[in-house]
Amino acid sequence: MEVAANCSLRVKRPLLDPRFEGYKLSLEPLPCYQLELDAAVAEVKLRDDQYTLEHMHAFGMYNYLHCDSWNQDSVYYIDNLGRIMNLTVMLDTALGKPREVFRLPTDLTAYDNRLCASLYFTSSTWVTLSDGTGRLYVIATGERGNSASEKWEIMFNEELGNPFIIIHSISLEKMEEHSIAILLLRIEKEDLDMKGSGFYVSLEWVTISKKNKDTKKYEIIKRDILSGKSVPHYAAIEPDGNGLMIASYKSFQFVKTGQNFEENMDEDTSEKIKEPLYYWQQTEDDLTVTIRLPEDSRKEDIQVQFLPEHINIVLRDQQILEGKLYSLIDHESSTWIIKENNSLEISLIKKNEGMTWPELVIGDKQGELIRDSAQCAAIAERLMHLTSEELNPNPDKEKPPCNAQELEECDIFFEESSSLCRFDGNTLKTTHVVSLGSNQYLFSVVVDPKEMPCFCLRHDVDALLWQPHSSRQDDMWEHIATFNALGYVQASKRDKKFFACAPNYSYAALCECLRRVFIYRQPTPMSTVLYNRKEGRKVGQVAKQQVASLETNDPILGFQATNERLFVLTTKNLFLIKVNTEN
Repeated sequence: MEVAANCSLRVKRPLLDPRFEGYKLSLEPLPCYQLELDAAVAEVKLRDDQYTLEHMHAFGMYNYLHCDSWNQDSVYYIDNLGRIMNLTVMLDTALGKPREVFRLPTDLTAYDNRLCASLYFTSSTWVTLSDGTGRLYVIATGERGNSASEKWEIMFNEELGNPFIIIHSISLEKMEEHSIAILLLRIEKEDLDMKGSGFYVSLEWVTISKKNKDTKKYEIIKRDILSGKSVPHYAAIEPDGNGLMIASYKSFQFVKTGQNFEENMDEDTSEKIKEPLYYWQQTEDDLTVTIRLPEDSRKEDIQVQFLPEHINIVLRDQQILEGKLYSLIDHESSTWIIKENNSLEISLIKKNEGMTWPELVIGDKQGELIRDSAQCAAIAERLMHLTSEELNPNPDKEKPPCNAQELEECDIFFEESSSLCRFDGNTLKTTHVVSLGSNQYLFSVVVDPKEMPCFCLRHDVDALLWQPHSSRQDDMWEHIATFNALGYVQASKRDKKFFACAPNYSYAALCECLRRVFIYRQPTPMSTVLYNRKEGRKVGQVAKQQVASLETNDPILGFQATNERLFVLTTKNLFLIKVNTEN
């Protein structure tokens, strides 16, 4: 069985600035343009039965504004008339009205049990669309942005079960066969769950393909489902379609096709409670291993090989137990025998007498250690000095007991920490795992549309941007940019809703639920001479912070950043903030 490789994220020290002094508030006005929408955005509010934190993360905080990463400064939204509306900016002072590029064939208002419609720009000529009722559309658009060739045409349209949102999709060309891989997210009711919220998160990896060049028909060729207990912070399919990366608070696993999550969990539970393969016990000098054999087993059926730090047991040409022992043994003095109760008893002589083995074979979980009462009493006696029957025996001594009331929020450790996992698309097994620990997830952004989306994590006080590279097995995640002190700054924004950055890393921005937008620029050279008062040295660069306040009382529903502009969507208006004037 292959074990997932434990990896780490390698920070590039030259991209860090230990002398960063903070952001200086700039009062320079930001040009802001406002467009009134013909029809309100198709916002879907959470129902009474969508009450969990996972529902809020997935659907309540959904970004209703979509940026076409293949065409800079082109954004889309879906209104309550079922129209996909597009605004492409050429000149800020000559903004046109958003134009309709596609209309959903179904009347969404007729569905009570629906989610928000979702959209993903798969390539420069393909779009995947969900209407929020459980129907998936794959649309050929032609070259978007080119009025002569742009024409949205449905190439695939099928009901896929319960409502979902699209979180990622890619276009693949292999052996003249075109296919599209899509990642769908659902939150499903879990009837048999006796603890927790009663819901679980389902990620469905769907691949549709056109096998015949002469036909236009696309059909589903593969459907795989992953399940977990938390909405992923980040989930994306690799550009070659051979794998999947997920960053989440709780781990995900593949569920067999045609098998629901409860059945899968039941299987896992049954595996955990099945009888151990072997029992073992130890003294200071030796170890005894007992394995139950089939009734008709004979001595000739068994082969046992002892090496100084290795054991191999074979029964009728089938390997029962094999692996590296925890410590060295005297392999020449070790023996085995078949007992009358049809069990194999193995005696291993310890090379290092007195050493207590925590496990027999390193990494093997098939056995169970049996301790006798004398061993348990000896262990309890050795630990006696660490315990007391009194609640607080002597609080006045030099090192008083820990007082839990003095702990701050930053001292609390969760039972589980977030992890970043890479799944193989063929074996459906986890191949790489990165423990994110205290590296808080902040946001994701598409820097290069031909690559996977980047994700931004908090490292100490900074925010670091990481680009996944599925082709590099030894260094899959590259540190490409740093936003100094942004990890610390954003923590104070209690009302923040959306977070983004420019694809060229020139600035990061976040918005609150209502009205306010904060912009944090990268350090730039000063036009005037500035000195640090404390150290008396000349300051060559300054990082500016700017605040924009929108003239609306409607909640912010969408937020996108490009190299030059910020787009902010409310229920009835689309705001454009000019951030950079240079290309």
